[in-house]
Amino acid sequence: MFVGVLRLTFQIPGARSLKDRRRVVHSFRDRVQAKLRLSIAEVGGYDQYQRAVMGVAAVANEAARVDELLAAVASMAEVLRDAVLIDRVTEILPFGDEGHGLGMMGQEDFGL
Repeated sequence: MFVGVLRLTFQIPGARSLKDRRRVVHSFRDRVQAKLRLSIAEVGGYDQYQRAVMGVAAVANEAARVDELLAAVASMAEVLRDAVLIDRVTEILPFGDEGHGLGMMGQEDFGL
């Protein structure tokens, strides 16, 4: 299994209030969730009108699939009308493997 995390930093030049900023952030979040069904949340820049930081998480059996999903989110971010993508950081990690981890342990492994 592979876990991928994407951090996107946006500049929102037209935002004059936190309400303007929230509108852009919520719109993007809702589109990502509807189209790709990934976990996405605002993770920074909360008190700045013209800046937002979003985090996206994806899990799949293959690293290539995780990369494909996160790249699709980044592509959506690059064409936003109301925000400019100013930074993008992706990290993909293997998580566990066959024969290891709690999912493969028997009761004897816990002293039961």
